[in-house]
Amino acid sequence: MLKGIHHVAIICSDYQRSKAFYHQVLQLPILGEYYRAERQSYKLDLQLPDGSQLELFSFPNPPARPSRPEAQGLRHLAFRVDSVEQTVAYLAEHNIIAEPIRIDEYTGRAYTFFQDPDGLPLELYQEGA
Repeated sequence: MLKGIHHVAIICSDYQRSKAFYHQVLQLPILGEYYRAERQSYKLDLQLPDGSQLELFSFPNPPARPSRPEAQGLRHLAFRVDSVEQTVAYLAEHNIIAEPIRIDEYTGRAYTFFQDPDGLPLELYQEGA
């Protein structure tokens, strides 16, 4: 029935800052960018290598979403990477600090967390053995 995740939608507080973060720093190609005048809202479609997408939205004065303490609902967004260590080093070059790298006790794979410009929790999860 379900085949995979098509997209994840994120509402940001500062559209240009988040666009730069996801497109330039995280290097996600832009599929389309739209301004919806009736909503005073941008919609940016970004492509991930596996074909899934991120949708980035802006709205006038969106309320902040609490992420700490952890609340019910979507917890975080995790990205597969070849090397957590190399990706953390790349992020550090862009002044993005990740938590210490940990090892998943069940899979033995490396992972860590960092945040987008609005403090949304993002995870790096190492593929392969």
